Amino acid sequence: MKARYIHHCIHVMDLDKTIAFYEKALGLRVMRKKGPEDGSWINVFMGNDESPSELEFTWNRGFDGVYENAGKDVHIAFRVADYDGAHKLHEEMGCIVRENKAMGLYFITDPDGQWIEILPELR
Repeated sequence: MKARYIHHCIHVMDLDKTIAFYEKALGLRVMRKKGPEDGSWINVFMGNDESPSELEFTWNRGFDGVYENAGKDVHIAFRVADYDGAHKLHEEMGCIVRENKAMGLYFITDPDGQWIEILPELR
């Protein structure tokens, strides 16, 4: 059997804030949206031309609890061409939560606490 990885789903509390974060922090754009006419939930898929996979953000109207999307050990990861530039932007955004200079990587968090590992491109 062969399978192709297509997306990772994250439940979010504020869809507009999440979209704005991923646009600014990682250069993603909305690829498509779907949901029922009553607006009880919305799925937004974001991606870019750098990767064939996407992130799916699910928003549910009326949910006021806490989503358990992941712990600090479970995360998504991105490679960036300009590691120093990305680091500077993420510092300015105040979203860096952990750095491992010895390994050459760091982690940021989105508005819902999802950890995102940032790595330089492979050389």
